[in-house]
Formats: sequence, C-alpha cells, structure tokens
Amino acid sequence: MTDLLGFPPQVLFGQLLLGLINGAFYAVLSLGLAVIFGLLNIVNFAHGALYMLGAFATLAVTKYLGIGYWGALIIAPLIVGAFGIVLERLMLRRLAGVDHLYGLLLTFGLALVIEGAFVKLFGSSGLPYPTPPQLQGGVNLGFMFLPWYRGWVVVASLAVCFATWFLFERTKIGAYLRAGTENPTLLQAFGVNVPLLTTLAYGYGVALAAFAGVLAAPITQVNPLMGSNLIIVVFAVVVIGGMGSIMGAVVTGLAMGVIEGLTKVFWPEASSTVIFVVMAIVLVLRPAGLFGKSA
Repeated sequence: MTDLLGFPPQVLFGQLLLGLINGAFYAVLSLGLAVIFGLLNIVNFAHGALYMLGAFATLAVTKYLGIGYWGALIIAPLIVGAFGIVLERLMLRRLAGVDHLYGLLLTFGLALVIEGAFVKLFGSSGLPYPTPPQLQGGVNLGFMFLPWYRGWVVVASLAVCFATWFLFERTKIGAYLRAGTENPTLLQAFGVNVPLLTTLAYGYGVALAAFAGVLAAPITQVNPLMGSNLIIVVFAVVVIGGMGSIMGAVVTGLAMGVIEGLTKVFWPEASSTVIFVVMAIVLVLRPAGLFGKSA
C-alpha cells in the first residue's frame, strides 16, 4: 500500500488507533466529571485518584478474592463508587451552596492524601496486570495490527458512555436529577429524596472513573500516580466540551484523543500541548464550551 500523506499507513492508522484508545479513556473520565459537576456543582479534582483506585481495586479483587478481570470490571467500580458515596456524605455535602473553589480545594487535598497513602504502601513503581486470556492477541487488518484488548477498550467505553447518556437524558431518574439541580426544594416537595439522588449521582460519577481504571490496568502498569497527569488533560477536555455537558464530554473526549494521535504523526513536538491549545481557542470563541450553555 502506498504511503498516506508521506507516512506509511501502519504509522498513521496505528496513531489513529492509539488516539482513539486515549480518547475512550478521556471520554469515560470526562463523563464522570461532567456528571458530578452538572448535578452537584462540584469540580472533582480527586477524579484522577479515584481512577487509580479503580485499577488498584482490580488488582485487589483478583489477588485476594480470586476474581478475574470480568468480575473486577463490575466489582471494582462498585467498591470505588461506594467509597465515593462515603466521601460525599462525610465531606462534600458540607460544601453545598458555597463557591466551587472550596469543593475544588477539598477534592484536590483528597487526591493528594489518597495518592500519598498509596505511594507509601506500594511505592511509585508500577504493578503489572495481565490481559484477560479471551482478549489476548489481535487481528492483522493488512494496513495495521489491531490488538483485541485495545478494540475492547473502545467498544466498552462507547457502550458505557451511551448507557450514561441514555440514563440521564431519556429516563425518569435522569429527569429527577436534572430537576434537582434546577429547583431541589420544589422536587423535594413532590416527595423525591433529593439528597439521596445527589449522593447516588456522585457515586455513579466516581464509579465511571473506576471503570476507566479497570480498563487501563492491562494497558498501563498500575501505580499510585497514574491518574495525576491524566486528570489535567481530562479537565481540559471537560472545559472544551462544556462543564456539565454529558454529550460534550463524550464527543470531545473521543475527538481530542484522535487529534492528539494525529498530532503525534504530523507534529510530534506539539502532541503534549495540542489539547490545551484547542482549549484556549474554544474559551476565546465560546467560553461555555462547545456543548455548554451560556449563562
């Protein structure tokens, strides 16, 4: 096959695949952030640490409970989501109605405490997690080799993103949650337990971060700092898509992953900053984000 734009097709499509995989992680993580901010008005800076907890929970249930990858895919998000519910009930709920800055500072502090504790316990070096046997190997597409697990990551992420969008945009519980952000007093007058709904919404957003951590465990080594660098990029993705926008988080996450992957082909030096350049341009032209609602 002839070169595409001066590059071998294996290089171009390989980077596109890598960008799509990164975009899948960006989409799931930014989706969790969007859910938490849109429904609770909390800028959850602990999201990266909770993503890391999902990966470590995968190791724990495999080692101590003998549960494989497929069981961990369900159990690890439930464990970390329950931990998130405890955080919301004990700490974050006390910040209801105050400036967003306080929530950001609290969750930033929580992230430092969680990451510091895990560095103390496990060190900063990574721990391996094997790819499940059913998803080992791959398929030769002619122009590139597609590992089965990488393809699974993209499919699973898209399925979770669609399910989350459907839950919050097309179901009664989603309507209750959206109404609770607009007028919680009126909704509570109709007999809806608004505090319970917001607690469950935070737990669900945290579980999404943990789900991404489970998906990442076989790809990247599990270590306490795996979420610290990623969360900065994810925040940029959320800002580009629009704070609190579920559709914006999904579409922008995937798009930014692909753009980042293409940049590594055509301008490798800019690949680590291209998302922040896009964020700056979007903030200048549309401060509310691509899918956000202007105040």
